[in-house]
Amino acid sequence: MELTIDELAARAGVSVRTVRFYAGRGLLPPPRLRGRTGLYGADHLARLELVRELQSLGLTLAAIERHLEKIPLDAQPEDLALQRALLSPWAPEQSEDLDRHELDRRAGRHLDDEALKRLEALGVVELTGSTSVRVVSPALLGISAELAELPMPLDTLIASHEAVERYTTALAAELQGVFQDTVVRPYRERGRPPEEREQLLELATKLKPLMIQSLVTSFQRAVDKAIRRTVP
Repeated sequence: MELTIDELAARAGVSVRTVRFYAGRGLLPPPRLRGRTGLYGADHLARLELVRELQSLGLTLAAIERHLEKIPLDAQPEDLALQRALLSPWAPEQSEDLDRHELDRRAGRHLDDEALKRLEALGVVELTGSTSVRVVSPALLGISAELAELPMPLDTLIASHEAVERYTTALAAELQGVFQDTVVRPYRERGRPPEEREQLLELATKLKPLMIQSLVTSFQRAVDKAIRRTVP
């Protein structure tokens, strides 16, 4: 694959100016020259895609630079693709700014000011103005709207939300540590064998939905046990 800077930018979905900016910051290796024309390859494209993945995780440019410093400039596109698979969000979604009419349509019900206040407490929306709302988590809007309608005190909703956030954050950190220590680190210590790369890439892709389903099932069982313990 040989691409001009315009073709590389188009394939990566960024501007030529952005490519030049990243190159100037050392995030991309120099292009191969043919006369006075710089040519870019699959490794440049894969590195650009990795930068965008890191940005989607909310990393600052300085943090991205520190991360990429650990990856050799001559890293193969396959290695960069593995990096993306290991870093990609488990439930990728982007926030959306909606007017109140569209918000009601998405939620499947009318959301008055009190319902929006409860949804904001749950971290699902942010009130950006009198006529618009930022939906932080579109995937949770419908179920959260139903939850907000339950006749429970706002303090109960907030405490429940904080408990879920606290324990899921700790669980995610522990599971990530286990995966890094028992799978990724041994792979790197063995010199990143090419024959193991595809296996690890497949494992990272399949693990996410299986782990999420396992978590949901385990939580359901744990709730059932907690309820039974409260029954005399």
